[in-house]
Amino acid sequence: MNTVAPWPSVLEAEARVLHVQTKFHKWAATDQTQQFHDLFNLVGDRATLVVAWQRIRTNRGSRTAGVDGITRRDVEQRVGVERFLDGIRLSLKDGSYRPQPVRERMIPKAGGKLRRLGIATLRDRVVQMALKLVLEPIFEPDQYRSSYAYRPGRRAQDAVAEIVHLVNNGYEWVVEGDVEACFDSIEHRLVVKQLRTRLTDHRVLGLCKAFLKAGVLTELGRLQRTVTGTPQGALSAHCLLTWRCTPLSTSTLPRCGRRSRGIATSAPTCAPRGRPPIDSSAMRTYVELNISPWGYPFNRSNRDRQFSTGGSLEGAPSSGDARAPGVAQAVLPGAAGWR
Repeated sequence: MNTVAPWPSVLEAEARVLHVQTKFHKWAATDQTQQFHDLFNLVGDRATLVVAWQRIRTNRGSRTAGVDGITRRDVEQRVGVERFLDGIRLSLKDGSYRPQPVRERMIPKAGGKLRRLGIATLRDRVVQMALKLVLEPIFEPDQYRSSYAYRPGRRAQDAVAEIVHLVNNGYEWVVEGDVEACFDSIEHRLVVKQLRTRLTDHRVLGLCKAFLKAGVLTELGRLQRTVTGTPQGALSAHCLLTWRCTPLSTSTLPRCGRRSRGIATSAPTCAPRGRPPIDSSAMRTYVELNISPWGYPFNRSNRDRQFSTGGSLEGAPSSGDARAPGVAQAVLPGAAGWR
């Protein structure tokens, strides 16, 4: 890492990061066995940290503090952005960086249950975003075509549009499945195993493992270890979960049957759908048996949905729609797409 070079502007930083992302995505898409080395310096690069900070500061969550009590306003008005980023960069360089525990916040869910969210410190969120900027274009080509969860340029509405499109074109059954307590049940060992398929940089792998094991400061003020799972809400949680789901998308959903297709509307949810004749119960059992070895506990409370043959649903994308099935584009905010 160059300690003398000045900090780049946001536009310069985005151009440099986009150039690297484009190369990584091209290499990963060209060769499915391509492994990437020496990525740690890119995570701590000035341009990467500037773009990461810009993404974090424009997010509403930057007004919420983690366990250290620091918000975006504190950084911009008291610490100084360059000083703040330089501290992160130097701690990454000398190996002293350690993620802090996330602050637990329990959010009410329908039915009286609670969802546990984890609020990381602003410092950790910047490093997580820097990791995401470097690793996302490497793992993106491995995702299944009709997977939409936590992917650039894709959203849950696109998955719904694809289901509508298929129902209007002869598919009759939608088999809805849910991975029970998905974020709580992630096995760290399996996440790291999936990361190793593309990464050989031990420092980057170590950083990912450190985020998984950072721990949780509960609402009662107790420090809780994270042996398995990761609190929902953290950038690292969403990205690692998406990449962890790659074996599910690429090996299970395409084999659901000759007359069926797989789709993931969000990371813990998959909805294979098929043309008649199809045994939805058999398909559900097949998916459950195939995802269990990957560490996904299947929630059987979801119901299968059948649409009448010859019927139609509103909202199907037209053939010229940019959001038509399978053609979603990965785009960086304020910059050209890298694929």
